[in-house]
Amino acid sequence: MPDLTFGIFDHIERREGEPLNQTYEGRLAMLEAADRAGFYAYHLAEHHATPLSMAPSPGIFLASVAQRTRRLRMGAMVYLLPLYNPIRLASEICMLDHLSGGRLEIGVGRGVSPFELAYFNVPFMESHEIFEESLEVIVAALREKRVTHMGRRHQVRGFPMELHPKQSPNPPFWYGTSSPDRAAYAARRGMHMIALGPARAIKASVDRFRETWQASRGDEHRLNPMVTNPWFGAGRHIYVAESDAKALEEARPAYRIFHDNIQKLWRDFFTTTLHFTNDVEVAHKTGAAIIGSPATVRREIEALAAQTGINYLAPAIAWGGLSHEQAMRSLRLFIDEVMPHFRGDSEAAAGRAAGS
Repeated sequence: MPDLTFGIFDHIERREGEPLNQTYEGRLAMLEAADRAGFYAYHLAEHHATPLSMAPSPGIFLASVAQRTRRLRMGAMVYLLPLYNPIRLASEICMLDHLSGGRLEIGVGRGVSPFELAYFNVPFMESHEIFEESLEVIVAALREKRVTHMGRRHQVRGFPMELHPKQSPNPPFWYGTSSPDRAAYAARRGMHMIALGPARAIKASVDRFRETWQASRGDEHRLNPMVTNPWFGAGRHIYVAESDAKALEEARPAYRIFHDNIQKLWRDFFTTTLHFTNDVEVAHKTGAAIIGSPATVRREIEALAAQTGINYLAPAIAWGGLSHEQAMRSLRLFIDEVMPHFRGDSEAAAGRAAGS
């Protein structure tokens, strides 16, 4: 079996008819179970103005996760940096790192939806420039006692940082990508990476990441200087049931709701994104979703790891129209009958990732 460590990726989608406080409580219960089972980290997406995300302020939910778990690491995947004052976000990151006992991970990005950014008056074509400058300010704020930055987007005049993170010099940074070029960017900056897309695309990203990581080991601009062996992972929707037929039957309507949620904002502006199908069987056949009995899920994860070379997998467990009960049953089967067949160990992995 491959040496693979598991995290969890999440959107916290709206469940029709379920009170939002109940959704939050169910997710926290799920993460308590994941914590006990030895998952490495919880990665929470940030989205706005869409039923895809009921956690548009990830830090607030992560503060609750920090109090309900003991070993599980956690972080946004990703903070949409163009939407933040970077000093304010850096201060929030410091608080979360201490509240979690030094278990915070920092995912960063510019955002993939031009419509979400537009609602905050951020031009999509300028968002990468804003992202780069914001990241520079955030890193300085996490590491320095006083921040001065006079850039095109941000002007900071000697701001005294009274807060600093528990982890030194900063919590680990992560980057999400669907292209080899951006994977190379993550490696040059010394960040962990989670890639999306079909297996061949993930392999291309992993290969570029590993090659660039080796070539840039001495770069002074690396954001995780404490990391010697990075995570290069993949994301997948996963659903486990007692049989393949039952898994597909229950996942089929749930996946259509996920598709509606992820397309909602695009459709509001009379367009769509072609990266997603509403047919779970198509998603399953193309590898975007791993659906089936424990034996099938084990086999497909083995194949994904062999095809791509990943050392980390962050499955979405609760997604679309899955009820809390369905997600918890799937998680229990995954914990009991899938995870033990892979050699990743969360505590050993944590030490390896930190270079200890």
